[in-house]
Amino acid sequence: MRYRLLSSVACAVAVAAFVVISTQAQDTPTPVPPDRTGAVADLAHKLERGEVKLDYRDPWGYLPSLLEKLDVPIDSQVLVFSKTSLQQERIGPKTPRALYFNDTIAVGAVQNGALFEITSTDPTLGIAFYTLDVRRVESPRIEPDRSLCIMCHNYTWAPHTFVATVYPNAEGSPAFLGGDDLFRATDHTSPFEDRWGGWYVSGTHGTMKHLGNAVALNPYRPVELETKNTQNQKDLSAKFDVKKYLAPSSDLIALMTLEHQTRAHYLISSLSAQFRSAAANDLPLAKRPTPASLAAAVEKLVTYLTFADEIQLTSPVQGVSTFTQTFPQRGPRDPQGRSLRDFDLKTRIFRYPLSYTIYTDIFDQMHPKALEQVYRRLYEVLSGQDKSPKFAKRTPESRRAALEILRATKPTLPDYWRATP
Repeated sequence: MRYRLLSSVACAVAVAAFVVISTQAQDTPTPVPPDRTGAVADLAHKLERGEVKLDYRDPWGYLPSLLEKLDVPIDSQVLVFSKTSLQQERIGPKTPRALYFNDTIAVGAVQNGALFEITSTDPTLGIAFYTLDVRRVESPRIEPDRSLCIMCHNYTWAPHTFVATVYPNAEGSPAFLGGDDLFRATDHTSPFEDRWGGWYVSGTHGTMKHLGNAVALNPYRPVELETKNTQNQKDLSAKFDVKKYLAPSSDLIALMTLEHQTRAHYLISSLSAQFRSAAANDLPLAKRPTPASLAAAVEKLVTYLTFADEIQLTSPVQGVSTFTQTFPQRGPRDPQGRSLRDFDLKTRIFRYPLSYTIYTDIFDQMHPKALEQVYRRLYEVLSGQDKSPKFAKRTPESRRAALEILRATKPTLPDYWRATP
């Protein structure tokens, strides 16, 4: 009964949220502040000035044109069917929400929804939230979020987008287990068997099992998911009408990439915010970051970016879309043809032990002292100066390869990176 009550409360909140955003979609458009940066803000400003237009194409509306203008690939599509987002009332196992992403942007689309939901990394805000009215109008506008998204995504130090796992019932409502643990955010450090509850997953993964593609049919046993025909699924057409989406899949490799990326973005923006707060002395002394806490935050980010705490795959994984081929093509390569975006997919997600998110503006525009310390620690780890067991999971050769790739592809590295280790 406890689980059913909490799920009912969640549904009530979802209805209220959808009423609010439906009202929001009819208001006069709010201009994006001129100091906002990034591809989404740039597109918003061009739309406001009439320099570009979004095409409305049946049956998808503005979605294909929006993705094209933001350089977000369709093959990145992943699908979440749990009622855990702004337009929850429209989402369920038969009508999952589609998410598309590139290195810095994510776009969410809901069947019969009121808004397209857009996020973009922002060096100051961490993550900036935007919306686009789905209705066909003469001059569509991208608007800054009016505090609706931030209600759920406002984490300590910086806003946070994430891939989360839940236990959904047959309608997609999650079983809230009480306390603060409403869901679990997942990333490359999470056990495979704990990932993707409430998500569709298309791809193969051998003997490993996950929580995706499944619902709890018994309301009195809300964490017992029906797992028949949920593993190693290449075709999702038996679960919902795939023709209503730009792609028929929720690609496994795209999903693994997205969860790694969202956590990296948060750790980067959180670290920068902590250094800014320490420099500004804008918090009470008891809450102010200390040198020790800042050092710990630096170490946490370096550990994550070097995949030192990655869970090893016990079976090869394979997606079903072209994402596995196109994603590595989107980034720089060194003279030997190597890239930090190259996949492994046998025992780990990426071949080299350094995250491609190091190329993003949100990384480059961290607080200068934070960036200096992160670069120093990354160099110590990749060059082999740091011999601690935590980083010894990856071979010296693979770490050296990551160092060489970055040295050849990122011209803004500190001078000491150019020295031979």
